[in-house]
Amino acid sequence: MDYLAIKHLHMTCAALSGSLFLLRAGWMWRDSALLQQRWVRLAPHVIDTALLGSAVMLAYLSGQTPWGQAWLGAKLGALLLYIVLGTLALKRGKTKAVRRTASVLALLVFLYIGAVAISKQPLIFA
Repeated sequence: MDYLAIKHLHMTCAALSGSLFLLRAGWMWRDSALLQQRWVRLAPHVIDTALLGSAVMLAYLSGQTPWGQAWLGAKLGALLLYIVLGTLALKRGKTKAVRRTASVLALLVFLYIGAVAISKQPLIFA
């Protein structure tokens, strides 16, 4: 398998995932009916599956593990936090204030994940 092609797929899926989350969060803030479109509900699952699959392939091809590389472990932990916050932001948040706060926090975590991926350092501000 071509490592570089998988890396580009992973980066493209990450950009699509983040962009689509930002769009959906914006629609949530405006109470838009667009959130109920079928493609809006299905596309994140397809994109995120490709994102996760490409991440696993990259780790396998490079011989890296989340417990062996601190930056990769930080990305994995932040990913789990991003999923929880994203779920609160778009589905499970009881009030609009909770959903808005969760959406902002999810975007900040997403940016952290990207910064860690670029720097290969879990402490991006150190």
